[in-house]
Amino acid sequence: MIGETPILEFKEENNTPPRELTAAEKKELDTFNASSTRRINLALADLRRGISFEEVAKKYSEDDTTKNNGGDLGFVSQVLQPELVEWAKTRQVGETSKEAVKTTIGLNVVKKLEERDAGKEVSASHLLICYQGAANCTAAYTKEEALSKINGLKVQATIQNFSNLVKEFSTEPGAAERGGDLGTFKKDTMVQAFEDAVWDASSGTIVGPVETEFGYHLIYKRGENMLKDYRLAWVFVKTKQKIDIVPAADVWKFTGLSGKQLKRAEVTQDQRTGQVQVSLQFNEEGTQLFSDITTRNARKQVAIFLDNEAISTPTVNEPITSGSAVITGGFNFNEARVLAQRLNSGALPVPVEIISQQKVDATLGADSLSKSFKAGAAGLLLVMLFLVVYYRLPGFLAFAALLVYTVVNLAIFKTLGVTLTLSGIAGFILSIGMAVDSNVLVFERLKEELLSGRMLKSAVEESFLRSWPSIRDGHVTTLIGAVVLMWFGSGFVQGFAVVLIIGVLTSLFSAVTVTRTFMRIVTQLSKEKGNSFYLGYKQE
Repeated sequence: MIGETPILEFKEENNTPPRELTAAEKKELDTFNASSTRRINLALADLRRGISFEEVAKKYSEDDTTKNNGGDLGFVSQVLQPELVEWAKTRQVGETSKEAVKTTIGLNVVKKLEERDAGKEVSASHLLICYQGAANCTAAYTKEEALSKINGLKVQATIQNFSNLVKEFSTEPGAAERGGDLGTFKKDTMVQAFEDAVWDASSGTIVGPVETEFGYHLIYKRGENMLKDYRLAWVFVKTKQKIDIVPAADVWKFTGLSGKQLKRAEVTQDQRTGQVQVSLQFNEEGTQLFSDITTRNARKQVAIFLDNEAISTPTVNEPITSGSAVITGGFNFNEARVLAQRLNSGALPVPVEIISQQKVDATLGADSLSKSFKAGAAGLLLVMLFLVVYYRLPGFLAFAALLVYTVVNLAIFKTLGVTLTLSGIAGFILSIGMAVDSNVLVFERLKEELLSGRMLKSAVEESFLRSWPSIRDGHVTTLIGAVVLMWFGSGFVQGFAVVLIIGVLTSLFSAVTVTRTFMRIVTQLSKEKGNSFYLGYKQE
């Protein structure tokens, strides 16, 4: 839910003009474009001298994708290259432009290579009355009611009042803003029933009602155009405009009102149309902000953005001071319910990036922890048994030191609030191994000192002294590895590293301080009794 929490923002029209160019920027712009003009004029001069278009394109064109194939663009798009298409409409195949053709991105010498028929495009508007069960429909009409409504509107509809009827009665989301305008479209763009009805109809007529999966339509066919495709070649030289130096401002600007000021969101219905919507109630700060926004934007649009996408751009009819707003986005009930739930969960001021996530079933978690504790306890007992059997009294002292180590470690976990996950238990058990390893180094050195003839007290001190470099280096290298894991890891890895660092530091204290203290006490007792057998090695 946290990862899906939406960012809700209210934005208003951005009427701030872009800043003017500085003197240095204007000089840079003029210098660049003057150089481009000289370059395209050189290309035109070469063509007038009879040099082939292919050679000129290779020499002067700045379009790396076409300069080596004669500048061939293929069949160009009216959308992407409108200026070139307009030039080609009145030229013969094989003709080359005598002057540079200007586009928004540069200067061009153009050659018309081929022309072909491309069918036709139709321009149309429509009025939709949807009914319960139709796709994306939130209206309350039954199918029979919708048909009756559309038939009644057809009787009223004329070319002159069609747009007004759409704005008043159409159930299509956004119809009030667009007036039902569908723009122009080619074959196989609309659903089949809609396209069949409008394609061969006469321009300037209203057809319908036409039923599709979205409901019933009245369609006003405004006109049609026969299309042609043009295959062109070019010599392209880039130019710069003011917008290349000073980017255009965003259409919308943030007002300061966001999900942070949201008090409550709930699913409601428009009482007039029955459309499902999400009603918002703002807190005190949000109420004031919303009042200010609607006051300065009366009879203007205010956009509602969800996750940087505009879901509604209503027009403010009058200032709203009640602290309430409505999101309308063509929702069905389930979509609106989920949106309200996510908004009520708390809109965050920044996006959330999920670094790691884990899901552990309750039974599985308890079972895993139980088995881990049992495995840890069994391993610890076996290690202690080995120490006692192999090293006898020193092993027993190491056993006691490990108990102290365990109690101190758990106390530190409790103080710092460390939670023992499975990875933490693994780190804890590994640190026990470090503590045992330190004791083994000391005891093996003690054995060597006693066998070399040293007295018990000096042998004990010498064993700790000579074992210290190995103990220190082993712990330091482990700490380095644990710090790297904590710094670069995440989730389970970091938990393992933190517990291991605490355990290694505690084991160092246990091996050097606790075990040495116990050994010194036993050494004093052994000296009083006159033999060293308590340490497991017969002193010669």
